[in-house]
Amino acid sequence: MNSLNLPLNPTLKEYQSYIAEMMKVRGFDKNSIVEEMLIMTEEVGELAKVVRKAHGMHMDKNSVQSTAGEELADVFSFVLSISNYLGVDLEQAFRDKEEKNKKRTWEK
Repeated sequence: MNSLNLPLNPTLKEYQSYIAEMMKVRGFDKNSIVEEMLIMTEEVGELAKVVRKAHGMHMDKNSVQSTAGEELADVFSFVLSISNYLGVDLEQAFRDKEEKNKKRTWEK
């Protein structure tokens, strides 16, 4: 029986809560933050492969095919998990950082 339930149109805070509960339900809450960071790094590598392939730069013809959406979802899940480990309200952190960025001068 699956007790996990992500609301329709969830807020970022609801995503974070969902990930915290999912970690407990699946037994991943025993992972250390270092393990979570390393696994997320692997997922970023898989996303990089998808992007390379999408731009005709893929070299490994025998690799397992993944979609960009799946890999982005994996990375997003680990970002949320690591945020939870560190006690970071990711939505507030994003808003705070964006306010700083709005005051910066950006060169293109």
